Amino acid sequence: MLKRLPRVCFAGLFALSHCGDAGPTEAPPRGGPAPFGPEATLTVLRDDNPAANIVEVSLEAAPGRWTLSPGRTVDALMYNGRVPGPLLEARVGDTVVVHFHNALTVPTTVHWHGLRVPASMDGGPHSQDPVPPGGRFTYRFVVNDAGTFWYHPHVNESRQMEAGLYGAIVVRGAHEPAADVETVMMLDDLTLDAQGNIAAPGDLVEQHGGREGPVAVVNGRSAPPMTIAPGQRQRWRIVNAGSARFYRLSLGGQTFWQVASDAGAWATPRALREVLLVPGDRVELLVDGPAAGASWGVENLAYDRGHGAGLRSPMALTTLVSEGPAMTPRSPPAGGPPTRWLPVEGAHVETVRFSERINRETEAVEFMVNGRQYPDVPPLHGQVGRTERWTLVNESEMEHPFHLHGFFFQVRSRNGVALADPAWEDTIQLRGHETVEIAFQPDPRPGHWMYHCHILEHVEHGMMGTFIVPETPSRDP
Repeated sequence: MLKRLPRVCFAGLFALSHCGDAGPTEAPPRGGPAPFGPEATLTVLRDDNPAANIVEVSLEAAPGRWTLSPGRTVDALMYNGRVPGPLLEARVGDTVVVHFHNALTVPTTVHWHGLRVPASMDGGPHSQDPVPPGGRFTYRFVVNDAGTFWYHPHVNESRQMEAGLYGAIVVRGAHEPAADVETVMMLDDLTLDAQGNIAAPGDLVEQHGGREGPVAVVNGRSAPPMTIAPGQRQRWRIVNAGSARFYRLSLGGQTFWQVASDAGAWATPRALREVLLVPGDRVELLVDGPAAGASWGVENLAYDRGHGAGLRSPMALTTLVSEGPAMTPRSPPAGGPPTRWLPVEGAHVETVRFSERINRETEAVEFMVNGRQYPDVPPLHGQVGRTERWTLVNESEMEHPFHLHGFFFQVRSRNGVALADPAWEDTIQLRGHETVEIAFQPDPRPGHWMYHCHILEHVEHGMMGTFIVPETPSRDP
């Protein structure tokens, strides 16, 4: 049996907690450099199982107080008393066991966004009954893919996630990009009421556009400190946990490398000056430290999502300051293993249409898939081993982030223009009046899988459907 590789301490602005004492369900990672930036530390779920290939942890959802900045707290819903919840760490091939306790006053589940888990462990509608208040449920699955993922509820998402229920997942594999420091960044924003607490669900305008709050937080904190050493290479694992906010992320116009997206490492890293993350999306970046004393603004640039939604002027997230002893700069990063296009000859073809309308009688926004609102959307049907070729059509002006549970897919074309990169994704941007073709192939994990827009208010108002994979017929006589 292979021994688990040591887990490293993440350091930097959004570093994990120092390697000291830990609480009953949290533990710092072992080894690595000492971190800094305690205003935005993350902790790691403590592995209570000594076996090398089993990660066994405890996770509790409960009310609490969320500290946004010194002296500024709000009522929240929290995993293990924190926002974000503790980091779940594992390696490819590990069995993960999560003993979950719902200490909320409302039902909830845990959805493992991006992980290819069994349907019964997915936490989505049709796959799992909600865990009642005071109830418990044990999630058990094997992690098959390296990358950055996250967990959050799939019950009343626009309230529970907005109130703080989300956390990051890191799964390590054989091809990890070289970096001096590694960090996790969970991006979110909040809308507060006159009393300074998280505002109740909003009006028709907010239902239509989704909540985009004016209070930006990174790892649960407003403008946390951020430093980098000259020449140091930091690996940033970034998750967009916002309700509806698109992040057009910039480092003051400086160049960085994107080395991975939803399903892990890219075959060819890209040098970029900005990167777009839709809700639910993840990217991995390599950032190299400038000369001592230099500083870059880390900000979300203006972005128009359609129908007046989106950011009209840049939103500052924090400032990156170069300080400390200089390090030897690294060469351009190497890529991951090559990725090939999934053959689509003879594939099963489907069309998924996203649309919206205002119901004048109820004064509610109706978001639809193929002309119907969930749960009345007719399900799509797949087969194990049969390639699916879907055409996603956005019939509205507003952009919608498309997310598929349970499976990675390849984006083959946008508006009829073939793409050159066969990277695997689970969450993508679907622009206004855009047509996108994707392809994927179900493996032997039967069940009901959801696909939906990841703007939380749009899910709540009907923009979700079901993809059913049946049991594989037995070959026994």
